[in-house]
Amino acid sequence: MLLIDDAELYSLVNRLRNGDERAFNTLYHTYFKPLYGKVFSMVKDEAIADELIQELFLKVWQKREELNPDYSFTAFLYKITNNMVFDFFRKVAKDSRLAAKLIINATEYYLHSDELLESKEARQVLTNAINQLSPQRKLIFTYCKLEGKSYEEASRNFGLSVATINSHITQSLKAIRQFVAKNYLLVLMQLMLSLFNKLP
Repeated sequence: MLLIDDAELYSLVNRLRNGDERAFNTLYHTYFKPLYGKVFSMVKDEAIADELIQELFLKVWQKREELNPDYSFTAFLYKITNNMVFDFFRKVAKDSRLAAKLIINATEYYLHSDELLESKEARQVLTNAINQLSPQRKLIFTYCKLEGKSYEEASRNFGLSVATINSHITQSLKAIRQFVAKNYLLVLMQLMLSLFNKLP
């Protein structure tokens, strides 16, 4: 990923090494969005992603004198990001409440994202969760949430009121969240394995 041409990046890193705050700010604004996108794609939580990226740039500032302008600054950033995300997931593995929150957020994200189709780990977890629904709820949930049909279409298709469809969806989401929370260790392991494909 080439965000700044080599000559400008070399100059900015050199200036950063000498404590130049303007150079730091330029690098921060250049790299924030792509790094945030990478981290968010894994943790599925805006606050956590933002916190990790802020921590990342704090480390960059603290280690600025150790920077080598001849070494890829982009690779340096991604290496630190990689380590931070792994450290975060290790912390999550020891905190069941944080893990459950993270996995529930991931579940909600995948239910409303085309990325579900691209992630076999998320797809398998959600498939297991959806399969434990009653036949009718599974049918309605799949129709509305995975096929993208409206509650009105579901009402006509299944001969049920919109309120009943809404109730089925609400109860299905609750059951899926509970299933995922109970199985967070398995999910966490799958998410950690998927990290190898998420960061350079």
